[in-house]
Amino acid sequence: MDEAVTYDMAHRPLPVLWATLGNNDAVHGLYYLLMHGVFSLWEGGVVALRLPSAIAMACAASGVAALGRRLAGPRAGLVAGVVFALLPAVQRYAQEGRSYALVTALVVASSWVLLKGCTRPRPATWAGYGVLVALSILLHEFAVLALAAHGATLLAARVPWTVARAWAAVACCAAAIASPLVWLSMRQSQQIAWIELSLTGDVAGLALLAVAGVGCAALVTRFSARGPGVRQASLSLPTLALPLLVVPPGLLLLVSVVKPLYVDRYVLYAQAGLALLAGAALETLWRLLHRRRGMVLAVVAAAVLAVEAPLATHLRSPASRTDDVTAISRVVEQMAGPGDGVLFLPSSRRVWMVQRTPASLGLVDLTLAASPRDARNLYGTEVSPAVMRQRMSRVSRVVVLREPVREREESSEGEKAKQRLLEQWFTPCGGRELRTARIEVHARDGYC
Repeated sequence: MDEAVTYDMAHRPLPVLWATLGNNDAVHGLYYLLMHGVFSLWEGGVVALRLPSAIAMACAASGVAALGRRLAGPRAGLVAGVVFALLPAVQRYAQEGRSYALVTALVVASSWVLLKGCTRPRPATWAGYGVLVALSILLHEFAVLALAAHGATLLAARVPWTVARAWAAVACCAAAIASPLVWLSMRQSQQIAWIELSLTGDVAGLALLAVAGVGCAALVTRFSARGPGVRQASLSLPTLALPLLVVPPGLLLLVSVVKPLYVDRYVLYAQAGLALLAGAALETLWRLLHRRRGMVLAVVAAAVLAVEAPLATHLRSPASRTDDVTAISRVVEQMAGPGDGVLFLPSSRRVWMVQRTPASLGLVDLTLAASPRDARNLYGTEVSPAVMRQRMSRVSRVVVLREPVREREESSEGEKAKQRLLEQWFTPCGGRELRTARIEVHARDGYC
């Protein structure tokens, strides 16, 4: 569904896109503008939609490898880059048309420039750091939490006061540049009302990652082999990687106790910290286990193959998508006939058919008052219950696209009116489920 929104927003004329961002999804505004430029240059469909993410994640993997090489040596850097590329979350968002891969690449790049600023503090270096940080926050505001991780790194490394002062000044400037976006997105916070904090999922997941990260950091610190960059700076790989892994998701979870905001993809860049620590730990084990390297290598390779082969295959199949909008449109076309009505429960599920609208299939959207483009929002506006009643009285069959979880979360008088009219006038004829989507046909007596 998110990719469908990206595709729709990127294809809107710039004045319409700008007006829409004033009402919805300002947090992704810069990304939509970027994708608008991509599609203006090349109307490449799904390939054009996902190619920027794939390129960005490849750059992020290279950046992780470069950071590992600088802080722990060539072998640790190579392993860290490979580990990063194999992480499930990285593989997933490397092939999704959203901003998270680009944000990850920018955070990794800013971490590299931070190291340069600590070893060779120059105005140009800090200016470059500020540009990278500001761009990452403008692409997604929760990238600001990477600044907190970098601050924790400098504190743990006990860098000179001049370096800390320069970093603080640049960080404040970058945050100030992004503050209008934060203010606007706060006014649109109803868009993320669906987020819920899961103690067993979110908190336990972060706790496990933190334990793994601390274990890797302890191993690397105990048996460290100093990389070429460490000789010039007090920064070490654990002092950079562990805060990057723990601080952004930890802070987001703490805020979520008051206002649920935590979704793991919002801090996807924390995976770079995990890869750095895992790469350095594996390199340390390689050095320590002189006589058992062959066995260790075989065990690691077998484990990676056993986990990655089915996972990689799944992530590259349509089944990995929460909502397959292409499949949904195809099923609607198969189940509906010319002139049938279409009903979305709730109205936000209209995003499932932004590329192939009901009208393009010869169907009637029974509740649509203004299209998403005309309404300058994501889902369009809907007619009153009275007009809805008139429209539904004119059709014999209705194709209903519903998502039960969203129905409960987005209940309103308009949504309840749809359900009442459906139950009053029509009989269920059958349906199909496509992961979270359920597509049903309802008809008057004799028309099933």
